[in-house]
Amino acid sequence: MRGLTLLSFLLSLAALCLVDGRRVLHLAKHEAPEGPIEHTLAAREAELGARPKFLNRKTRRFAVNGKRIPDVNFDVGESYAGLLPVTGKRHEDRKLYFWFFPSVNPLAKDEITIWLNGGPGCSSLEGLLQENGPFSWQFGTFRPVRNPWSWNNLTNMVWVEQPVGTGFSQGEPTATSEKDVAEQFLGFFQNFVDLFNLHGKKIYIAGESYAGLYVPYIADAMHAKKDKKYYNIQDILIFDPSVNHETVLRQVPAVPFVDHWSRLFPFNETTTKRLHDLADSCGYTDYLNKYLTYPPVGKMPQFPDSIANNKTCDLWEAIYDAAALLNPCFNIYHIADTCPLLYDPLGFPGTFQYLPEGATVYFNRTDVQRAINAPIQPWSECGLRDVFVGGKDNSPPSSFTVIPSVIEKSPNGRTIIAHGDLDYILMTNGTLLTIQNMTWHGDQGFSKPPSDPLVVPYTSIGNRAAMSGAGIIGKTRTERGLTYAEMYLTGHMGPQYNPAGSYRLLEYLLGRIDSLSKA
Repeated sequence: MRGLTLLSFLLSLAALCLVDGRRVLHLAKHEAPEGPIEHTLAAREAELGARPKFLNRKTRRFAVNGKRIPDVNFDVGESYAGLLPVTGKRHEDRKLYFWFFPSVNPLAKDEITIWLNGGPGCSSLEGLLQENGPFSWQFGTFRPVRNPWSWNNLTNMVWVEQPVGTGFSQGEPTATSEKDVAEQFLGFFQNFVDLFNLHGKKIYIAGESYAGLYVPYIADAMHAKKDKKYYNIQDILIFDPSVNHETVLRQVPAVPFVDHWSRLFPFNETTTKRLHDLADSCGYTDYLNKYLTYPPVGKMPQFPDSIANNKTCDLWEAIYDAAALLNPCFNIYHIADTCPLLYDPLGFPGTFQYLPEGATVYFNRTDVQRAINAPIQPWSECGLRDVFVGGKDNSPPSSFTVIPSVIEKSPNGRTIIAHGDLDYILMTNGTLLTIQNMTWHGDQGFSKPPSDPLVVPYTSIGNRAAMSGAGIIGKTRTERGLTYAEMYLTGHMGPQYNPAGSYRLLEYLLGRIDSLSKA
């Protein structure tokens, strides 16, 4: 292994609106918008400490004082945050919010990794605070702690709130498709590259959930530019991704998922038989048995509208309703959760919005917004407004269109699709069905099922507030430039529920390790 790998870096749903599975309520408004506080260059240098790598007269107004992040009692290091427009037009009012953390890893000097959360309309600051950022504030914990699994230990990282309409982003959403989203993101990113002089850097893009659309469409648009000065795209990593129609991702695999985790779905015999009968009559059982095979038997037909739009065949919702009766705190993102609901500083400790009396949403606080150069405005983790015109994304699933192309154009052959086995909102068998229906590099699907061990080396981080498992933590397979990784005991948000395993996948994405099956 080279550089700061996993072994060595320590040394150096009802009446509410369902958005990305999260049931959303509008949050209370804060005060009127206000721009970032200006500082002199000398003052910023003093705040950031010795030799900040990216501080200059262009970037100083974006600099964040790492010692003064509210409730964080340690220095998070050099970082920059703020708004940049999605075009170069002088009066452009559509802007995306970013938070950029440079890496001290010498192997990161020629690369940058972009993180995107899903939704649509969910903030990537969720990823930063609770998944893979330098400080971590998890459900039910007292305060933020250092995150030893922070991705900027390995690579320069930028978390971006996009599309327009998400989080702190500004302007009226105009996107109607993923092509629009990609076009606007590329415009933003060109401005970002110019601001921080990142021309020619290798670009990796990672994300989760609805970012299973965002990430490959953006990567494909970067490939199409053929401009390595701004868009030197390498590989992508998507966790628990939305890559197919919901019938395949959620309905077809739902009953086998319940059977597999029967002790977490302790239904009576009547309910279990009703669910199986519906799966049979809607065609889900035969579909899964026929098409989830290795090698694949051929292209999968799409379900007719008479099934896809039939409420009787909505097994996913029926299972959710039954599970929530037995476990009122049933979490579609991580099915092992039970009551009580834990306080989440972002307001969503699972499926529901929940704030204990007196608690606040972290990024909705004025002091936090001032500290990170954000506009002073209402902020919600998901869904303050539609990010697509009319609330509809007119794009076909990414597995039908851009993912095969992105795999084939990868210069390193390291496209990764990862999935957590405790995720109910999107299930592993739905993702595997999707892979078995894709054709790339002249062949369809995998020839054999994933069975190679996904290994995380044992290590001691000395931080009980940020522990993560090790050993054989899942299974994996690589064929023709596509890697599938399934992580055990892991929910929808991979880096949150399995930080060490997700860190390991990043090492592989970046080329720091050659195998996911060796310690």
